[in-house]
Amino acid sequence: MKTLIVEDDFTSRRILQEFIQSYGPFHIAVNGKEAVEAVRAALEWDEPYDLICLDIMMPEMDGQQALSEILLMQKARGIAGPDRVKIIMTTALADNANVMKALEQQCDCFLVKPIRKAKLMEALRKLALIA
Repeated sequence: MKTLIVEDDFTSRRILQEFIQSYGPFHIAVNGKEAVEAVRAALEWDEPYDLICLDIMMPEMDGQQALSEILLMQKARGIAGPDRVKIIMTTALADNANVMKALEQQCDCFLVKPIRKAKLMEALRKLALIA
């Protein structure tokens, strides 16, 4: 499972790294702009990500904007449905507006910080990324 962790907070980033490192390679982006560039490069190299853990509140480009651009990039390449990257939105904002916006944009899962390992593993199993 190739993962992109997109998180501007060091502690949250380290926690996600610890949780997923045994499942395969991972890369880090500290904002949405870096995330979009990482996904673009991975697609160009024909080495797409299987999972993106995407924070919502970040500098330069927030997670909602990055989600939209990532999905558009994949759509332009004919990647859709079960073949597209699985995206777990992560945020400290548990309000309904953020949850609904992320789900409307077709994220696959929504986790509220602090991320708990059991919740993340449950989400990864539900998305058929781990057994």
